[in-house]
Amino acid sequence: MKSKADFSSAGSAPAEVFIAVPSFADFALEVYPFLELQPFHRAYYRVLEAFARGRIRRLIVTMPPQHGKSVGATTLLPAYVLGLDPDCRVAIASYSGALASKFNRRVQRILESREYGGIFPATTIKRGSKPPSYIRTADEVEIIERRGGLLSVGREGSLTGNRVDCFILDDLYKDALEANSPLIRANCWEWYTSVVRTRMHNASRELIVFTRWHEEDLIGTIMAREPVREFVSWAQLDTLADDEWLHLNFEAVKASAPSEIDPRAPGEALWEAQHGAALLAAKRRLDPLQFEAMYQGHPSAREGLLYGANFSEYDELPREIVRYGNYTDTADTGDDYLCSLSYAVDADGAIYLTDAVYSREPMEVTERLVAEMLVRSGTRQAAVESNNGGRGFARAVQRLAPDVRIEWFHQHGNKEARILSNAATALHLLRFPRGWNLLWPELYAHLAAYRRQFRANRWHDAADVLTGIVERETSDEGRRRMRGVRFL
Repeated sequence: MKSKADFSSAGSAPAEVFIAVPSFADFALEVYPFLELQPFHRAYYRVLEAFARGRIRRLIVTMPPQHGKSVGATTLLPAYVLGLDPDCRVAIASYSGALASKFNRRVQRILESREYGGIFPATTIKRGSKPPSYIRTADEVEIIERRGGLLSVGREGSLTGNRVDCFILDDLYKDALEANSPLIRANCWEWYTSVVRTRMHNASRELIVFTRWHEEDLIGTIMAREPVREFVSWAQLDTLADDEWLHLNFEAVKASAPSEIDPRAPGEALWEAQHGAALLAAKRRLDPLQFEAMYQGHPSAREGLLYGANFSEYDELPREIVRYGNYTDTADTGDDYLCSLSYAVDADGAIYLTDAVYSREPMEVTERLVAEMLVRSGTRQAAVESNNGGRGFARAVQRLAPDVRIEWFHQHGNKEARILSNAATALHLLRFPRGWNLLWPELYAHLAAYRRQFRANRWHDAADVLTGIVERETSDEGRRRMRGVRFL
């Protein structure tokens, strides 16, 4: 295919020069024939090609561990960029100089390969001692008879005197211990602003790619200070502003709405053959908060959590139960969860959660699941919020569970104020069955990761239902709201 580079670095060859260039995915398979590209890899490589050709100037990619992010962004991409423009000055940065040098050496092996020479014959590097005037070390390599080259540097390393046209930052934190250190996060930000940004010019591009660990890591700090747009449609490539970041997040288990970039249905694994849904579910059970950060790209600072892992657990229900109940909130939109929790209340007012349905399945599925749970848990009376289709849901459940009295009501209270003001009471009164993180892993993850900063949360469904249960069982205001309940 004939194409021309869509960019030129300072002083590079005129843009009118045409070269035969394969797509980035085809290039990758040519120099790395052992690659097995999954659909998400091809979408990822298409985005990286848009970056290489200058259609994206500022790109953030977050991806789970062991899904090929570094192979694409930090090994293959620099070689492709230098092939498109041998005058381009590319820099790779990582948490250590040794890791950055490792990436550099991998790129060099591609540059001197026969396959690469057949695609980009104008991009060559020193072999052995010839030509003697050119640099080739583990940290720097120059393109022969051109002004381009590749530098590598560790976090907090120096780039004094070096102009950078294309910066690739990969894994700037070694592990969770580093990312959770306020001192290391502050040092990383200072290095980024005083070294990375000062080496760049008007036409420079930068790519940040790593697994998230903390909401205030480099990516989180950039998101709080600069315009960042979530990448969901290829048409966005034509409307990006020069100062705008494009953010591509691949979740290990699809939780966001399907998009043109990632059309998976909710619950599908990103790479089932290598990291299947069952394996990912086991990892989520070990540490839901860490899973949300590393595998889903949604980190939470533990110190900013509303509930955390602080709910009490029980082994058996007390003998004296005064009533059984259920509270259900239907999904507001197709991206929300239906949350239905059954519970028992003892003589002292403690509330024991006994069963749960937490699902994004369509209503024809959740109606049956909730009805079966109500019968299974011995619930005689259930309350369903009538907002957003709840009334029809309540009637359908009533038909499926005729011995349960189903109530529907409209929730008028402000959700944010209700959740935040009732959080302490919820932690004090609510009890979950021991091992509930294994019984209901998504419910556990969303409650354990729920943040005090209300707008920082993606889903409010579980917290809203806990709040509704507490209001219903404890407050005079909640009882007053229930006076208007209509029975089916």
